[in-house]
Amino acid sequence: MNANLKTHKDLDAWKRSMDLVETIYKATKEFPPEELYGLTSQLRRAAVSIPSNIAEGAARNSTKEFLQFLHVSLGSLSEVETQIIIAKRLSYLDDTSAVEEQIETVRRLILGLIRYLRREDGKEQ
Repeated sequence: MNANLKTHKDLDAWKRSMDLVETIYKATKEFPPEELYGLTSQLRRAAVSIPSNIAEGAARNSTKEFLQFLHVSLGSLSEVETQIIIAKRLSYLDDTSAVEEQIETVRRLILGLIRYLRREDGKEQ
């Protein structure tokens, strides 16, 4: 990790993904009770996985490992996005524009971090 950054908590991608987790938890509180072990659980787990993988990757010893965990975070982010679309289609959520905007922000930040790490590691393609 860059010498200016102390921990994963200094990364904007981590901070904004933590905000997304809060949003997801608040939104899923309104889901039907029968979804508790279905979509609610799935969506929350995928959301929590995003900052968790950023944190785990940042703690690794190599840029290659960090990049791998960032890609896992992107996968979880895509899961969240898909599940939000499902929730909207099932009428569990009315307006998803704010959460969709958060998802896009987190995606841009993770992709930017990936580009930065590749440049720093001399592997920009």
